[in-house]
Amino acid sequence: MGMTWLDRIGADSGPLRRGRMLLQNSRAGEALKVFEQVITEPGKPLARVDALIQRLGALINLGRTAEYTLAVEEAFDAVRDLAEPYPHGHLHAFAALATHHQNPLEPCVTHLVQSARALALVEEPDPDVAWAWHDLAQAYSYAGFHGHALSAFERAREIGARAGLSEELLASPGIRLRGALALDHNGDTDGCLRVLRDLAAEVHRYARACNVGRLRPSSRTGYGYALARRAALGEPPEMDVMALLMDGGDAARTWDLRQLGEVCLAIAENRPMEALARLDTITVNPESAGAAEPARLRSLAHLCTGDHHAAHQADRYAFRLAGQRNDRLRDAFVDGIAARIDHEDLRRTVSRYAGEALTDPLTGLPNRRHLERYVAAMVARGERAVIGVADLDGFKAVNTVHGHLSGDLVLQRVAGVISRVMRRGDYVARYGGDEFVVVLPGSGAPEVAEVASRIQAAVAAEDWESLVPGTPVGVSVGWAEVNGGAAHGMRDALGIAFEIADRRMLRAKARPRAS
Repeated sequence: MGMTWLDRIGADSGPLRRGRMLLQNSRAGEALKVFEQVITEPGKPLARVDALIQRLGALINLGRTAEYTLAVEEAFDAVRDLAEPYPHGHLHAFAALATHHQNPLEPCVTHLVQSARALALVEEPDPDVAWAWHDLAQAYSYAGFHGHALSAFERAREIGARAGLSEELLASPGIRLRGALALDHNGDTDGCLRVLRDLAAEVHRYARACNVGRLRPSSRTGYGYALARRAALGEPPEMDVMALLMDGGDAARTWDLRQLGEVCLAIAENRPMEALARLDTITVNPESAGAAEPARLRSLAHLCTGDHHAAHQADRYAFRLAGQRNDRLRDAFVDGIAARIDHEDLRRTVSRYAGEALTDPLTGLPNRRHLERYVAAMVARGERAVIGVADLDGFKAVNTVHGHLSGDLVLQRVAGVISRVMRRGDYVARYGGDEFVVVLPGSGAPEVAEVASRIQAAVAAEDWESLVPGTPVGVSVGWAEVNGGAAHGMRDALGIAFEIADRRMLRAKARPRAS
């Protein structure tokens, strides 16, 4: 295993390791004091960077929303000049959580994409990176992107296992729990129960192995709520649910799950009036279990009393709340335009950092600077590769007809489309403007033809009409082999290959297309 981020910090990392351990064990208040002490110590620049990032995580756990904006800005100012992708990736994950809490969705989604892109650049099985993927999964989950959350969670577990972290440490049932509750809120109670049963089986397995104590406190609360919620749906638990619910540490969201869990147990134990009274007195963050969860529990409590009309009304309200959340996610790009105006200061901070570092701030892809380093390192190792220069067709019309904000949205979507169709080990960067570069290590003509076809087909298949009506978007790609031989230096290898690929791209653009 190579040198990790904390290894690089070296002798100054002791307090940081202690603070991180406190944070992982849901003792965010104590962790915050450690991080703030490190921030004030002179002569420890890398330790200060990490403390600023972890301090934001502690503030989020404590729910101290008034402090988010300043903490985000200070952390981005600190990481701006660092080349390592890990601190950028972890900070973007926390920033996604912070900006989502402030409601605009577009900055949150931008941070999510940039976090995933930065963390994907770290290849070592590093425990720090496993935790960063874990926190990114949490951010996806709270933002309502449950499929992306599960993918990031599996990446965290994979890297964590390779780095020697225990399965229990990265259990994080809350990610799957929120996905299950979203199913129930939208009418799929059977699907919800399937996930809750899986979570129940998992915690029972830990109990049989006497490993429940190795779970983080927030995980124990998550499993406790899964068991309590399943009981409210008619499947009694086989464990002491209250013991799990009460062992969640000082995180704000675990307190929410504890309150809602007590409501679930009152319903399961046929005490519906107590459940309704509790719902009238508690206030929980809508992110913790979904905005529709209190209304859904109210419906279950009314069913328990036999008041089917009240249960139906509560269910309709829960379904409406869930539908509003889904509509908001579908309208992400529209919301994003308004969010840019409202959060221009934060966007400028992110753009300054990204311009100086290795990530394109608009798309989250590696930028030209990182592309040049990537190819230089590959050529230095004597590896063969093919690069493709992809240029958008019709992009000038997008900017002319719809404006540059719509142009930015098109570039973001194209970046996602190209990244989605790449094979494992391929590389994608935004070179500048509407040009993207893909690198296919060790590939020959058949692989190039297949990837080119996939890129063009995927871009053509996108619903551009709904985003930029009347201005279809396509892509032309030119290819060339990167040659690192003695005839020219490593720095020239990319330039020569780019010129060849660019000329071939222009010929492809001028070639008549089949209608």
